[in-house]
Amino acid sequence: MVRTYVGKPNCIILAVSPANQDIATSDAIKLAREVDPTGERTFGVLTKLDLMDKGTNALDVLEGRAYRLQHPWVGIVNRSQADINKNVDMIYARRKEREYFATSPEYGHLASKMGSEYLAKLLSKHLEQFIKARIPSITSLINKSIDELESELDHLGRPIAVDAGAQLYTILELCRAFDKIFKEHLDGGRPGGDRIYGVFDNQLPAALRKLPFDRYLSVQNVRKVVSEADGYQPHLIAPEQGYRRLIEGALNYFRGPAEASVDAVHFVLKELVRKSIGECQELKRFPSLQSTIAAASNEALEKFRDEGRKTVVRLVDMESSYLTVDFFRKLPQEMEIPKGGKPEAAAAVDRYGEAHFRRIGSNVSSYVNMVSDTLRNTLPKAVVYCQVKEAKQSLLNYFYTQIGKKEGKALSELLDEDPALMERRMQCAKRLELYKKARDEIDSVAWVR
Repeated sequence: MVRTYVGKPNCIILAVSPANQDIATSDAIKLAREVDPTGERTFGVLTKLDLMDKGTNALDVLEGRAYRLQHPWVGIVNRSQADINKNVDMIYARRKEREYFATSPEYGHLASKMGSEYLAKLLSKHLEQFIKARIPSITSLINKSIDELESELDHLGRPIAVDAGAQLYTILELCRAFDKIFKEHLDGGRPGGDRIYGVFDNQLPAALRKLPFDRYLSVQNVRKVVSEADGYQPHLIAPEQGYRRLIEGALNYFRGPAEASVDAVHFVLKELVRKSIGECQELKRFPSLQSTIAAASNEALEKFRDEGRKTVVRLVDMESSYLTVDFFRKLPQEMEIPKGGKPEAAAAVDRYGEAHFRRIGSNVSSYVNMVSDTLRNTLPKAVVYCQVKEAKQSLLNYFYTQIGKKEGKALSELLDEDPALMERRMQCAKRLELYKKARDEIDSVAWVR
């Protein structure tokens, strides 16, 4: 057990040995040499000088000839068992000790450096020097611990005020922190927003290319649609009603990719909301507020998606409601005229032939491709305007109007923290206070050189 204590580098070792025994066999000196080979921490103390045999003394030890230590040996004379039995007080014992060394013929010349009082002063001076030497490292360690605790408290968040106004301010600040991260994702400051461009640049064009226009504009289907549009009286020159039905039917296919683009962007926005909440360090301590913000954001995104769907479908319907006339005015000029024949004759011969219906399908396909190119450019604009732009500008606007109506209890519920986190913050605050007090105590000490 003794070795456990004296082995510590901050421990001062008092190697106490009786003067009436051989110093070479002292267990205290032996143990001190093992744990402190340099002798920096070891002070030799020689007792029972008054009990040595007549004609003998301990000058060889006290003067360092018999066994040298880095620090000088100190001889002391303690109370005898008889003095203890008689309850001789320490003041009287110290006076007798001083008288012993002052009047001793052997130790008189060392009297100023002998005795318990001198040993106490020697140890105090050494302890003072030892502490002074280690104050910079102790202060550095304390400052480092203070910085770490303050950093952890900043990470955990400071305690929330009980005032409703302060709580509302805190909630709004947390919402702004989340909204800032969300906008950074959209604007490219953080990853994720590029997936929206991927919807427009990859997903939408691929969906438009996969539309079944080849099947819809086959000769058989064109003949069927044109014949049904003519009714009981076939068309005379050009099957205008057939053209209109074919075009309207073809344009209806664009609804699917248009709405799919809206849904794809909606999914990306929801993912960015989830990521932004997870990346907002300030929100992590308030799970209830996290859930509330997520619900409010998703509710707003649902409204933006509904508006986006209406808008893109409206764009498709607009293309169906009014066809580009100039495109069809060119069609008669593009019809093939047999050599030596007249256009009317060619139309009469070809009106119900396969080439006639193939030409109608080709014309409709050209018009649909023109509309497809238009929608490929206009649909992303509609989606960005109705969903992305609105999400950037007014994602939490409705939530702000509702939170302003809540009272203290409802606000406190939103700022309800995890009990484990609250306990951790309290422990950190206590430790921080103790470290700061310790630093102040060290700084206030005026060391005497």
